Amino acid sequence: MAFTVAYRRLLAGTSLACLTLSLLAACATPAPAQSVSLLEPAEGATVGTTFKVRFGVKGMAVAPAGEIISDSGHNHLLINQMPVAKGESVPFDDQHKHFGAGQTEAMITLPPGQYKLTSQFANGAHQSYGAPMSSTIQITVK
Repeated sequence: MAFTVAYRRLLAGTSLACLTLSLLAACATPAPAQSVSLLEPAEGATVGTTFKVRFGVKGMAVAPAGEIISDSGHNHLLINQMPVAKGESVPFDDQHKHFGAGQTEAMITLPPGQYKLTSQFANGAHQSYGAPMSSTIQITVK
């Protein structure tokens, strides 16, 4: 009989420990999701020929270009371009604006028209993190 009581106590203690660990695991804070966004202008906005672009980055640090640091990078603004494939370098031309000093906002000038603006995050060597670290909006420049 003493064996049965001891066994039941052990079983109850083990069950309680498993329940506690399960609850702790469920409450653990997950790693922040990594994403980028264009905070300004808003999707569908009509803007003047010179307007502010403001970048948002979650789950990664914004750092100047040059050194490749894990989970960090800098912003690029792609004008009427598709996101750059993961690992490929963001081109240096008028449709791919680089913010290698770690800027999170900038003034942009474009002629009147309809535009697709894509925020593309890339590492210190301008190598794209790919479509998951890009965000696209449509705007009208008047």
